[in-house]
Amino acid sequence: MKKTKKMLLGTALAGTLVVVSAGFGTYSWFTSETNALGDMKSGVLAINDGIDIDTPIFSGTKFTPSQLQYGEWLSLSNTGDLDTYLKATYKHSVDKASLGAYEVGYMAMKYTKTPGQDVYEDSKIKLANLLKGTTNERSLSIPSNSDGVEIVGNVVSQEAVDSGEIIFGKGEKDSFWQLDEGQYIDIMIGIKLDESAGNEYQGATYSAAFNVIAKQTDEGAKYENK
Repeated sequence: MKKTKKMLLGTALAGTLVVVSAGFGTYSWFTSETNALGDMKSGVLAINDGIDIDTPIFSGTKFTPSQLQYGEWLSLSNTGDLDTYLKATYKHSVDKASLGAYEVGYMAMKYTKTPGQDVYEDSKIKLANLLKGTTNERSLSIPSNSDGVEIVGNVVSQEAVDSGEIIFGKGEKDSFWQLDEGQYIDIMIGIKLDESAGNEYQGATYSAAFNVIAKQTDEGAKYENK
């Protein structure tokens, strides 16, 4: 009998434990959950896709005093998706004389839709008229034409020519040299050798390089990372 009671008591306790353990598993709490995901892609700042311009600034031989050498049209395109300020620097030198006998002028046009050929030809005529002048007041500001093309032209000061480095525009916050997404600037540089150039200019080689860098239009943005 004692053994039987112990066995029954053990069985009853085991059953109780099983019931209690099963009871804990029935509890539940209300819950809620939410998630968010996102990606941010950086903008692209690119002029001509970062590729150098194949077109030469100009080329020619047998250049003599009083002649005007037209350059080729150099095209700058905002191929990125950010608006930019451009800084265009023209560096030049002559191998066996001074830069003092040279005059430098330019015509530039900004557009979204490519202008007709007549606009380019008219700009060359305007540049020739500028370089024929005899005073320092030879800057030219031309209003946008009917095709929505903004055109500017100028003859560079002799001081800037002699320095060997000419910066077109102010380099920043200049409305013409702000190139927005999808816009273009074409620029043509003209060189004239003064009538007074002497024999020291015979056989001289005039060399030039044109560099354009872009930066963001945001306040505090710099042209070079330092």
